[in-house]
Amino acid sequence: MIHGKPIAITLACLICLNAGCVQGMPARTGLDRITEYTHVFHGKRVGLIANQTAVNSAGQSIVDVFMALPDCHVKALFAPEHGLWGAQAAGANVDTVTHPTYGMPVYSLYRNDGRMPKPTTDMLASIDILVFDIQDIGARFYTYIWTMALAMEAAAENHIPFVVLDRPNPIAGIPVQGPVLDGRFSSFVGLYPIPVVHNMTVAELAKLFNGAGWLSQGVKADLTVIPMTDWSHTMAFEQTGQTFVPPSPNMRSVDTARVYPGLCLLEGTNVSEGRGTDLPFLQFGAPWLDARHLCRTLMDLKLPGVRFESTTFTPTASKYQGQLCQGLRLHITDRTQLEPFILGVHIIQEIHDQHAQNFQWRASHFDRLCGTDHIRQAILNDQPVGQIQSEWQPQLAAFRELRKTCLLYADTLN
Repeated sequence: MIHGKPIAITLACLICLNAGCVQGMPARTGLDRITEYTHVFHGKRVGLIANQTAVNSAGQSIVDVFMALPDCHVKALFAPEHGLWGAQAAGANVDTVTHPTYGMPVYSLYRNDGRMPKPTTDMLASIDILVFDIQDIGARFYTYIWTMALAMEAAAENHIPFVVLDRPNPIAGIPVQGPVLDGRFSSFVGLYPIPVVHNMTVAELAKLFNGAGWLSQGVKADLTVIPMTDWSHTMAFEQTGQTFVPPSPNMRSVDTARVYPGLCLLEGTNVSEGRGTDLPFLQFGAPWLDARHLCRTLMDLKLPGVRFESTTFTPTASKYQGQLCQGLRLHITDRTQLEPFILGVHIIQEIHDQHAQNFQWRASHFDRLCGTDHIRQAILNDQPVGQIQSEWQPQLAAFRELRKTCLLYADTLN
């Protein structure tokens, strides 16, 4: 049980390796270390920004953990995209409700009407300190980090301290890659100039957002970080000893998270990214796709860390609902070699070239995901992927240097 409701997660969705970390002791999250920081919350009225992923290594929810702290009073919860229990579909409105067990407000921090909601002064009226604890997956366009950024702004504007409880980046080990966001394409799937794969934790990102002066009007949050122990940027999630709780309905495994920075680009096209199937983002296709030809072409490219096989599937939701799709299934062969964003660009370029009559862009969304319109334009102009990739390298090098100033853990990759 979490937050008074059962977690709707099958055993197939969990990766539980509690026997220990192959690189030492199991990693301990910020929530696991909360009793070392009771002085931060003593006598405080607390607001928690969380969802179903905010559990400690013993499986206790963040609400129960905080309620057990001495002289600590949880007054409100704040829910991101997919809601407090992580059950709502991508893009679905999250409503403000009263918690069925605790009777406290659960304020919505997600709308699908183009607004970017952040905690209001009224929501924060009974709060002395605001706490963030949500499992991110390491891609710029996964919205939880932008919920955090907006909440940091609100906390700063209302003179409320902000605390981040850190968690592993599940795609740690994949180097920084992809274009740095062009401010013209700023949205709730990318507010600040970071690349698609940033290889940072939420606490490191909070330090970056605060230190770089990127929060609205240059405000600075009164930021406290509770870091992990026994974790590094080279550590696979399977080595952490932590349980992977799916942070959204279609983010069902760590391998899904690993390919998501590239396969999510299919959302900006009329190709199914596998939503409405058992393997979202690990398979893709369309009724008109020549899957065998595409499979041969992609295998001939010898893309690192992945192989393909042709398949068929019939989505029960989203694109091509109820229609038989010809598609490809991805298999990660070496996570240390995987280049997910470049993988996604190759896939889209090959489908575009092979199926010009059927392929369609959802151009504005594709450009928001990429953080630039250069990639779409380059594919339209038959530009080789290697040349496309070279264009963002100078900005990526500058980001790597900025990133170093905010790291909390050992990193030998970037």
